[in-house]
Amino acid sequence: MTNNKFILGISVLNEGEKILKVIERFNDYSVYDVLIMDDGTTDGSLDRIPVNEHIFIVRNSRNRGAGHSVRNCLRWAKERGYEALFLVAGNDKDRPEDVTKLVKGMEEGFDLVQGSRYLPGGGFGNMPLYRTIATRVIHPVLFSLISGRHISDSTNGFRAVRLSILEDQRLDLDQDWLDRYELEPYLFYKVIKLGYKVKEVPVTKIYPLHSMGYTKMKPVTGWWSILRPLVYLGLGIKK
Repeated sequence: MTNNKFILGISVLNEGEKILKVIERFNDYSVYDVLIMDDGTTDGSLDRIPVNEHIFIVRNSRNRGAGHSVRNCLRWAKERGYEALFLVAGNDKDRPEDVTKLVKGMEEGFDLVQGSRYLPGGGFGNMPLYRTIATRVIHPVLFSLISGRHISDSTNGFRAVRLSILEDQRLDLDQDWLDRYELEPYLFYKVIKLGYKVKEVPVTKIYPLHSMGYTKMKPVTGWWSILRPLVYLGLGIKK
């Protein structure tokens, strides 16, 4: 292990050239290490990553879901003594210069620093209108209502998490229903409701071209997966 207290967590499933670009651009090893959590990749792209003392690859033999991968990233990093995990997309839509904002938030004592493309100073691109409405209006409004705190970008996966919060027994990440896209909004909601220090910071998120694999989220099942925690937690069906 290195002396870094921060590590990037990148969940990957057949991202091809995009994950190679991510590794090439997110390379400030004086600040963070990099963890690639493979969720059953079969395209051979991970075999081309130049592993060094700052890059770690953990492979799953089959696809288990985004939430399962994020959970593994969190636990892997905590078990190895890192202070915080920075979650970064594997399809090259986040900007490496925004990591400094996550670092600053952690050093200021926040427990979760959430990237927002909709705050002043943030930016986004290559999103269809329906997705802009869903991520800028529908999900943030519902999330803000049930969490009791105004949040401008509740679906942005670019965020920093202080790993000591995993010791809180009131945070149950092992529920089976959190294996897909549910885990990240669940974690965000619980951190707020449990009274941890949370802040949003402006970031930029530019999606890749459709021809390169725009997103793996399916229009109906994927959006239900990311909305389900709001329904379950808001109605008290789940804890």
